[in-house]
Amino acid sequence: MTTTAQVTKGVRRTAALLVLSLVHFMLVLDDSVVNVALATLRDDLGFGTAGLAWVVNAYFLAFGALLLVGGRAADLLGRRAVFLAGVALFGAASLLCGLAREPWQLVAGRFAQGTGAALASPAAMSLITLMYPAPGERAKAMGVWGAVAALGGTTGLMVSGVVTDLLSWRWVFLINLPIVAVSLLVASRLLPADGRAGRGRIDVPGALLGTGALLALVHGLLRGAEHGWDAYAVVPLLLAAVLGGAFLAVEARTADPLVPLAFPARRPRAVALVAALLLTAVFFAMSFLVMLHLQNVLGYGPLRAGLGYLPYAAGILAGVRLSSWATARYGVRAPLTVSFLVSATGLLMLSGITADSAYPTGIAPGLLVAALGSGLGFPALAIAAVADTTERDAGLAAALLGSVQQIGGAVGIAALVGIAAAHGDPAGGGGGPAEAATDGFALAMRVAAGALAAGGVLVAAGMPRGRTA
Repeated sequence: MTTTAQVTKGVRRTAALLVLSLVHFMLVLDDSVVNVALATLRDDLGFGTAGLAWVVNAYFLAFGALLLVGGRAADLLGRRAVFLAGVALFGAASLLCGLAREPWQLVAGRFAQGTGAALASPAAMSLITLMYPAPGERAKAMGVWGAVAALGGTTGLMVSGVVTDLLSWRWVFLINLPIVAVSLLVASRLLPADGRAGRGRIDVPGALLGTGALLALVHGLLRGAEHGWDAYAVVPLLLAAVLGGAFLAVEARTADPLVPLAFPARRPRAVALVAALLLTAVFFAMSFLVMLHLQNVLGYGPLRAGLGYLPYAAGILAGVRLSSWATARYGVRAPLTVSFLVSATGLLMLSGITADSAYPTGIAPGLLVAALGSGLGFPALAIAAVADTTERDAGLAAALLGSVQQIGGAVGIAALVGIAAAHGDPAGGGGGPAEAATDGFALAMRVAAGALAAGGVLVAAGMPRGRTA
């Protein structure tokens, strides 16, 4: 018999899940929300080409590089406290971005936004993990979490187009403020107070080396994608390798490591992290390339191009609905395998377009199928990544998944956009014909489909069978 107290607890927990997911949606959205507004930003604030790239990259760099520190801080200092601090910092930084009058102010605000996101995101995911310990209810909760992650990562372009076209680029940042205010108010009342969630201290040498390695890696990948693989891209990648090796050496010897080396090596988690890297890389790049195709080949304006992502949102929601049911019933292996194969099919459909293909027949069907696959996959990946975590390491598991996804976004843009540009200018610039731009787009989609097919084989072979995974 269900008591009044149990009903109240369930309602409070559901409300907390919705708030945490809404914040996560906002954080992931800001990965790409400025892309369509870049031309307007350049004209209003006087950005040069190099400075304009930092409007995007500053958020990527801070978010990706500081996630491990944020996740460990949540485990040691208390998840609610770290979450609220991260959301507050993100809100203050969004205000700074929206009021910026000089280029450096906007770049500084974007870096501060990424820092706040790196604190709030792993704390939020670890809170959900611990609030929903049973496999069935965790599958449903992670279904919601995976849905907002996938939607946030791909609808940033849609939101940017609509807001920039109807209002101003400043509202791309200012719309965060009411979300932040409501989230702080509600979360402070609903989230459980956990004090110091773990014992020990933050591994400062490991944090410095790990953050430096991630910072250099993401910077090198983004630089290579935008300007070619010159010394300014290769040197950071070499530095990342050196710092990464030093990080592993330190973690193997320290008594209280930032990342115990055995933790990510557990088979379900290791497979999930590699799969997350592939899936995120493909879908960040796909979103970027589809937006370029809509605007530069089909001639869509920002508003119309943004609305072109509505089929993706529909596919994501349908996929997540299936994922929650399938992971609760079969575990993560079967849904993940199907997810990768369905997504690859959608990308192959997109690769069949020509310069004369209309949106309803050339783009929308493939976009919908690819979205269905990603919606099926992202919740299952989240479940596998946090499997068997406890109060001591839930934040670390969330941070590892987040770091891999941020790196995956940078890898996808560097690799797939680079492939498209080498075969045919995806921006349609430099006098290049629409046919060349479309050929580059189609080739990138075929390569992406192959990567996801390989990911499906990896999941089928490496992920344990059954619900225990």
